[in-house]
Amino acid sequence: MGAHQEEARLFQIRIHGRGGQGVVTAAEMLSVAAFLEGRHAQAFPSFGSERTGAPVVAYCRLDDREIRLREPINEPDAIIIQDPTLLNQVDVFGGLVPGGYILINTTRTFEALGLADFVKGFPPDRLHTVPATEIAMKRIGRPLPNAALLGAFAAATGLISLESVGKAIREKFPVKIAEANILAAADSFKHVRREAGATENAQAD
Repeated sequence: MGAHQEEARLFQIRIHGRGGQGVVTAAEMLSVAAFLEGRHAQAFPSFGSERTGAPVVAYCRLDDREIRLREPINEPDAIIIQDPTLLNQVDVFGGLVPGGYILINTTRTFEALGLADFVKGFPPDRLHTVPATEIAMKRIGRPLPNAALLGAFAAATGLISLESVGKAIREKFPVKIAEANILAAADSFKHVRREAGATENAQAD
């Protein structure tokens, strides 16, 4: 735990994506990873259409104490966006706490996405874009970004370890698919760590 010891409080994550992208599975794997580290965790979908392509939202809560809340997450500490086309269709950032984490599956920058003004006040180390679909295509052979984004989340927040993400993936998938997803998660983890290093260097200049 180390540096995150004093942050031992309720941490809420909202995941936005489309049906068929494994949005609910991502929330479940995130909660399993936290559970494996001895934390309390909760994951549940919003009740809406699960049909392929329809916007889907899933929620995940992590805490060191028992979680009694059951309602949807309206003020997330972190937002994971599995499909960047939702940016223009859904209020994905609604209720995000000031200085929260934003993780977007895209090859584009926040500026290129038209979000420069919105994220102006956020700490740069809380903002990450990850080419999760490209990584998934390379590793899994299918455009399923969810495991890759969990690796990115682990790197960005330090709240869960990449090792626990790997164990959660193994619990969810058959061996061959699990190993491919674990590689995708590791690639994204490294991508965010590299990005974070570049940001620190730019700030130091």
